[in-house]
Amino acid sequence: MNNGIGRYVCQLQRITLSFCKSHADSRGMRDFIENHLLDFTKANPGVVVYLKPRRHRKPRIMAQYLNGYTESVPLPNHRADEICKWVDLMKTRSGVKVVRLRKMWHTDNPSIQGLWHPFLNKDTSLNIKTFPDKEHYKFEQNEKSATDSLLEKMKTVKLSSEID
Repeated sequence: MNNGIGRYVCQLQRITLSFCKSHADSRGMRDFIENHLLDFTKANPGVVVYLKPRRHRKPRIMAQYLNGYTESVPLPNHRADEICKWVDLMKTRSGVKVVRLRKMWHTDNPSIQGLWHPFLNKDTSLNIKTFPDKEHYKFEQNEKSATDSLLEKMKTVKLSSEID
């Protein structure tokens, strides 16, 4: 989570490109190796790249990350630009396994209230006002506070004691 504070550390440790030298499924992988792999290795010197020719096997990319996670993606009949996108995706990933995040609660009647914000029940005439506006700075007190009611009780007690 703190990767990028200070200097960025690429989480991809090594990448292995498996391909067949003669099979048609590996045409895109061979094209990627011939035209784009050198650019990738120059741009990412911290990533170790292995080429693994395998006879009569479908091409695939195996990525190993610093946290030990290994990911394998089969890429038969993919073009070189698609393989570039896959390699870039693996380079930018954190190496944490992708999991589905689920909510721990469920309701049959979801809320239809919407989001609350501070201007939800305000008068729309405030949209064209220029602030500061003295009219809107007034405090409106609808009920008596506890202090006011205690002061009134004290006054009635003093009046009643003066009458006696």
